[in-house]
Amino acid sequence: MQIENQLVQIPLFVEKQVTLALKREDLLHPFISGNKYRKLKYNLLEANKKRCHTILTFGGAFSNHIAATAYAANEKGFSSIGIIRGEELKESWRQNTTLLKAHEDGMIFKFVNRGDYRKKEEEGFLADLRKEFGDFYLIPEGGTNKLAIKGCEEILVSGDERFDFICTSVGTGGTAAGLINSSFPHQKVLGFSSLKGDFLNKDIKRLTVNNRWDLISEYHFGGYAKISQELIIFINDFKKKTNISLDPIYTGKMMFGLFDMVLRDTFVKGTKILAIHTGGLQGIAGMNSVLKKKKLPLLDI
Repeated sequence: MQIENQLVQIPLFVEKQVTLALKREDLLHPFISGNKYRKLKYNLLEANKKRCHTILTFGGAFSNHIAATAYAANEKGFSSIGIIRGEELKESWRQNTTLLKAHEDGMIFKFVNRGDYRKKEEEGFLADLRKEFGDFYLIPEGGTNKLAIKGCEEILVSGDERFDFICTSVGTGGTAAGLINSSFPHQKVLGFSSLKGDFLNKDIKRLTVNNRWDLISEYHFGGYAKISQELIIFINDFKKKTNISLDPIYTGKMMFGLFDMVLRDTFVKGTKILAIHTGGLQGIAGMNSVLKKKKLPLLDI
């Protein structure tokens, strides 16, 4: 499936003579958003090929991956199980918009403490889950595996060859890896990390076939799911000027970083940049509930 690129017409980019277009992957599907659509595509085909009837995966309270997997599994006739980080959610999950929607789409939850959740890749822990739930097709947290990368390699199309830089947010590294593998020889991929720490460099290197990329780690705002008033103001201002919503966990941070880099003349005049909108807008409602408790400004929906 091909998605149109939308030119972002902002005075800053005109002044710096830099072109920015946004690939609207968030418009791929109303519920299976952005890169999650790409990551799930070949995994669900493989599950069907293996005659698995149940999909099991992992995620947190407001996980885009959990929401997308529940809907996609239900749409394709699979049952789904979500292993959710945080035992405290066992009593309150119905007040969580992401989990409530996933439940409505047929997902069964198992809430585990953070210590057990860290065992999600251990064979013993997975064996216990198979004893509890029976056979299932496993999709890792965030959806990143070889089949997910194959799906993300389809984001770029022939018309995207005119761009010099491809920019994306980075969580588990799967989307960035797909873009790196499918990028054109003259292009460089910039991944904007939403997580604190530089461990993603090693993960992306393991998943890619060339070195035409950099991981930008200065715009994580304190780490995964962390957000500041400065970022909220930026996202709301971007929405006001472009009528494009950005999620605060991934794409909002990428775009903030990109604007800052353009402001600092990181790119030469005439540079053409394609940024990938990876979706995730379903999480805004959940983030607003957190911001409301902290008495911070809310994100425009």
